[in-house]
Amino acid sequence: MSDLDRFIAAFDVDNPAFIADPYPALDALREATPIFWNEATGQWMLTRFEDVSAALKNRALGRDYAHRYTHEEVGRSGPDPEWTKFNEHERWSLLCLEPPDHTRLRRLVSKVFTPSAVARLGGPIAAISDELLDECAGAETFDLLADYAQPYSVAVICSLLGIPRADTQLLLAWSHAIVKMYELSASDEVKQAADKAAGEYIDYTRALIADKRAHPDGLLLSELVQVEDGGVTLTEDEIISTTMVLVEAGHEATVNTLGNGFRALMQHRDQWHRVVQHDVTPASAVEELLRFDAPLQMFERWVLEAGTEIAGQPVQVGDEIAMLFGAAQRDPRRFDDPTRFDVGRNDPSHIGFGGGIHFCIGAPLARQELIRSVEGIAARFPGLRLVDEPMYHPTFVIRGLTGLTVATG
Repeated sequence: MSDLDRFIAAFDVDNPAFIADPYPALDALREATPIFWNEATGQWMLTRFEDVSAALKNRALGRDYAHRYTHEEVGRSGPDPEWTKFNEHERWSLLCLEPPDHTRLRRLVSKVFTPSAVARLGGPIAAISDELLDECAGAETFDLLADYAQPYSVAVICSLLGIPRADTQLLLAWSHAIVKMYELSASDEVKQAADKAAGEYIDYTRALIADKRAHPDGLLLSELVQVEDGGVTLTEDEIISTTMVLVEAGHEATVNTLGNGFRALMQHRDQWHRVVQHDVTPASAVEELLRFDAPLQMFERWVLEAGTEIAGQPVQVGDEIAMLFGAAQRDPRRFDDPTRFDVGRNDPSHIGFGGGIHFCIGAPLARQELIRSVEGIAARFPGLRLVDEPMYHPTFVIRGLTGLTVATG
């Protein structure tokens, strides 16, 4: 067996040791090759920053192929008809669409999800953060995820959309179930749970849209119902998918960035002290949290054009390209001393929010949420420390902790 074959074999998403720390295996693969074929997943996998960044912008690749080819033409079976509700949930997701539908939907959503709309959330974001940190301050220890990050992130997105805060636990449960469908090795039990959650979430959102039509409140979901551009409007199914992806992607990314990031901060006390002592800004620290232990480890594209080469490798129409963000974000060709956790690095040009036409539409909101959290936690709990070593969920694509128990001093 060659060294590369051994490195590929070590890329084992079902191995708890790999999940606990995938970076040695990812580093070995990146240094061995910029691209490799993973027989286990049936994908070409990209490892290096420059190639991943280029692939994100490459219009010969797409998040979907159905706008140009049938499933038979690319040798694929298409979405599993058994998971009808999950497929309905995905149908009009901005994350899954290609032009012209993506262009139309993103333009309409961008008319209401504006920088000024996000900026107006500064007060509510601060208030929600302060409220939850006040509650955490009443205990000697707390779970930074369950007691703060999860209720915080979902309350913020609900505040933006105009979803009742009383329903946040429903949304959390649905989101947690649905995103497990994106893993490389999801069991039928996981898929059933995701499909059931998607169906319940769709019904909930449809009823909420009807209420917004009858009682508009000027918040984002109400605005999505009414937005118009040259006579073009969003259909109800498009609004449902858009609302759901804003909640799921926004919530999961914020929670896992805070969990993974604060684990790193607690394990690198010198870097935590730099934050507490204002040697670096919270904004600078946040960029390193997004890079160092990425909450999204992999993102896929389909090859859409014949004659395409990726990282020097000829690929065929219908091939799937998996971009390994965790490997790319620690590429020494792009980042100096990349395995060093440095909150003063202050490099916002990482790929934590993707790139190209699918660059995260919620990135400004996510940054605002994360900055406020780092700022508030550092001010309130300068002596924060880990109580025990946290564990990661047994998933690879979406990387996050099961909990993060910390002591307040």
